[in-house]
Amino acid sequence: MIVGNHVVALPAVAGRGPAGRVAPESEGELMSTHRFTRRTFLAGTTLAGLATVAPRGILAAPPAWAAAAARVGDAAPGFTVAATTGQSVSLADQRGKLVILEWTNHDCPYVRKHYETGNMQALQKETTAQGVIWLTLISSSPGTQGYVTPKQADELTATRKASPTSVLLDPTGIVGKAYGATNTPHMYLIDNNGLLVYAGAIDDRPTTRRADVQGARNYVRAALEDVAAGRAVQTPVTRAYGCTVKYA
Repeated sequence: MIVGNHVVALPAVAGRGPAGRVAPESEGELMSTHRFTRRTFLAGTTLAGLATVAPRGILAAPPAWAAAAARVGDAAPGFTVAATTGQSVSLADQRGKLVILEWTNHDCPYVRKHYETGNMQALQKETTAQGVIWLTLISSSPGTQGYVTPKQADELTATRKASPTSVLLDPTGIVGKAYGATNTPHMYLIDNNGLLVYAGAIDDRPTTRRADVQGARNYVRAALEDVAAGRAVQTPVTRAYGCTVKYA
């Protein structure tokens, strides 16, 4: 794998996916922003500097690697990662196109909310039909919730009727940490100049309730509309909600 100017070899690993999944995390560990208020959710104004929220609503220090993570307004960190097809996908090859990055974990209740309602698939189809590149990334480490083999990832794409451009595997978490991805889902938008213009939640309803999808403000769609209109993204950073990314 290549991230920025660094070449990193990814070891061949065996793990468990849908056929031998790790037990889902407990309700108290579902997300770093567990039970935070709407006011707290909307208060996040930085990307890597966002503190997580502990189960009782106490702000906790972000992980050490977050300090060096990407920031909105800066060039998006380059990477070359293997897709489930075995082909390498490079961000540099997408220059001149809009790119959406979606961090996912198929066992996460917050991810399931958006896939089981068809919300994520609808956004994928809508955006890719307009020429946007949609890259779904899986950064769960081997043996943790959400880790899948390439074959299992493709099976999930097929059964969920998902429509990403590619599904990328990041079991070492190098790309995820470069972007400061902390939760699933965690969404990013890169403009056609290679600048990171949005980072955060998919919408403003940080719950697992499927009924909350309807009527939610979709931050990713709003950011795309701003870019299409030639204006600055009005809400460039929000606090991502969901299960914590299962880094090694």
